[in-house]
Amino acid sequence: MRRSHLGQIARAFVQWFDSEYFDPATVSDGRDVDCINWLRTLPFVILHLGCLAVFWVGWSPIAVQTAIALYLVRMFAITGIYHRYFAHRTFRTSRWAQFMFALLGASSAQRGPLWWAAHHRNHHRESDTQADPHSPVQYGFLRSHVGWFMCNRYYATHYPRIQDFARFPELIWLNRFDKAAPAALGLALYLVGAWLERTAPSLGVTGLQLFVWGFIVSTTVLFHATATINSLAHLIGSRRYDTGDASRNNFLLALITLGEGWHNNHHQHMGCTRQGFYWWEIDLTYYVLKLLSWTGIIWDLKPVPAKAYDPAEQLPAKRAAA
Repeated sequence: MRRSHLGQIARAFVQWFDSEYFDPATVSDGRDVDCINWLRTLPFVILHLGCLAVFWVGWSPIAVQTAIALYLVRMFAITGIYHRYFAHRTFRTSRWAQFMFALLGASSAQRGPLWWAAHHRNHHRESDTQADPHSPVQYGFLRSHVGWFMCNRYYATHYPRIQDFARFPELIWLNRFDKAAPAALGLALYLVGAWLERTAPSLGVTGLQLFVWGFIVSTTVLFHATATINSLAHLIGSRRYDTGDASRNNFLLALITLGEGWHNNHHQHMGCTRQGFYWWEIDLTYYVLKLLSWTGIIWDLKPVPAKAYDPAEQLPAKRAAA
């Protein structure tokens, strides 16, 4: 094996733990910039293969309920915190709550909050153009859904796009060591499962079972549900606004992502906290954020602008359904 290959393996191994251990040239230019980095992506592949372990560890009501609960909580962390707070700043909160929210979002294993928000801001700036990192219109379903973020080009955090939050060292640390929160969650699930196995064997829970269902299965499903907004929400659904891209509103996607499926609404008015503009457009993330605002944990939720309801701003019915 060549020395250069050994170096690549060693670098990928370090990058599993320290996401910013890299040569910037490898993610900004070069002939392999748009190739999938299979070495660095190996933990992601193993996560998916790990779902097969359900046939080995079995299931229990507590394990399945834990998987569902962690899916819902962490989906809110992605939609309400990573997206509506870090990417679009649609409300305000304290520095302490900001870090706790970011920690919860990081447990979703969708990389750090600064990385996520910076790339999402670029998506809005370049939506469905060749510069959009995950446009199904330009690159097809598979690349927009999962392939794009596995490429060398998109591993780096573009700090110039996220300078407003990059001034907080605790967020820099969480962004750099983005595997710390998922690893802590996985370990906690295993330990709780092992404790229940010893103290309440009638529940049928084991450490590995709770880990497999609560972390591996839940995290995998969470990733793909989130990714449907990059892919399917630009392919299937209706359009209320002429946003200059292919963003669409999709009721089913709104349900599984707690409100993100109102994607055409969001692309038209990305600065407001609410994405379901009408009462029948269910937006569970917004409802939770509204409840949090009543406690004082967050404040200054940005409302839907009045012009969003102006028929003159909306597409005719036949065009909107196209």
